[in-house]
Amino acid sequence: MRWLIAAVVLVAVLAGLLRWRRPAWYWLSFGVTFAICRVLGRYRVVMDACGLTVPPPRWRLAIARMANRPVPEPRAPRILRLRPTRTGLVLRLGLRPGQDAFDVAASCDRLRHSFGMFGVTSREIRSGVVELRMTGYDVLRRVQMPARAERSTMRVPVALREDGDVHYRDYRTTPHALTIGATKSGKSVYQRNLVAELAAQEVALVGIDCKQGVELFPLARRFSALADNPDTAADLLDALISHMEDVYQLIRAEQRITADTPDADIAADIWDLPDHLRPVPIVLLVDEVAELALFATKDEEKRRDRIITALARLAQLGRAAGIYLEICGQRFGSELGKGITMLRAQLSVRTAHRVNDETSANMAFGDIAPDAVLATVQIPVSAPGLAITGDASGGWSRIRTPHTSLRAAVDACNKHAHLTPDLPALDAFRPVLASPAVPVAIPAPVAPATP
Repeated sequence: MRWLIAAVVLVAVLAGLLRWRRPAWYWLSFGVTFAICRVLGRYRVVMDACGLTVPPPRWRLAIARMANRPVPEPRAPRILRLRPTRTGLVLRLGLRPGQDAFDVAASCDRLRHSFGMFGVTSREIRSGVVELRMTGYDVLRRVQMPARAERSTMRVPVALREDGDVHYRDYRTTPHALTIGATKSGKSVYQRNLVAELAAQEVALVGIDCKQGVELFPLARRFSALADNPDTAADLLDALISHMEDVYQLIRAEQRITADTPDADIAADIWDLPDHLRPVPIVLLVDEVAELALFATKDEEKRRDRIITALARLAQLGRAAGIYLEICGQRFGSELGKGITMLRAQLSVRTAHRVNDETSANMAFGDIAPDAVLATVQIPVSAPGLAITGDASGGWSRIRTPHTSLRAAVDACNKHAHLTPDLPALDAFRPVLASPAVPVAIPAPVAPATP
């Protein structure tokens, strides 16, 4: 008997230690079993307490009265499937007549408390079917991306969502994106992770980094073009517009609009072209957009208008030509001048890291997802990489990017440097890799004055 008690105590201590230090291991070994028992054991009572039941149909009440039987209990949504995952449970429910998916979404917080889970989110699969995704622990506290995340053409994993799913950046679905965040909020790590994932794709990377290239130039082996100041950026954007016009001429020449050609074979963008004719897609990364929009003299104002106009044209017309925009900045609002709000309207995907004021959050989500503004201003300083992401559909979620060091991103770019395409239109902006080091004069420290 003593050995049994000792074994139980040892297992309890092991479970507590895993829950404290390795919550993912605890969930896979102990937590998932306890959670399934809680959900199935409390299901009917919890649904009734949350107001997610409907009265029995009249024909059942009539039969119960005629047979002198007890009145049937209210009916909860049917459990269609209960599936454990590496981070929680997926519960698929079939709604009863008269129930609405919004009622389930409004009860997510009460379901989280009742089932003893860390988080519960819901989404409607189809009419009458709702899926609850429950997380058993804080998956964003220590981000661990799945070992086998799905990757496809122009679709790469960049972060982990609060429901345990992988957050993907899909350029063919949502071509342009805006990422904002204060200093040390994790914005640069998000960009590094994105570049490291895109490095393995058949894509041309073009960068504009007006901080003298300190963020993007270490990754230069995988970039087809780079600009480190506003003057070069203006010329680079003009070259991209010229390249875009050439691609459109190629599409026009290969549209194959004849009487015997099926409609599905008519080309309208680069993805409808044959493989041997398809131009390589381009992802343009702008590290700090405010540096392109600020000006102090009349000449700088003309350059600024030229840059913003070019960016707006690329955002409006570039998708079919295979040009996609990733614009980053600390703030992105109307105070940056004319044309900024028109450019922002074309950026469907919005990602906001920690911001310093509510106005910055409104710049990102005020026009597409007002509910996400409050979640953005609540991101703590102690959680770099935590962000709120949403798109023009109005939906949003909390994500966190795994920490990717600059060394890891450089290694990924060097590994896939052979995939860097040669774009004749951008040859003048191709980064020089084998340049001799130029000594930089660093001011000597000033000695403190003696009293």
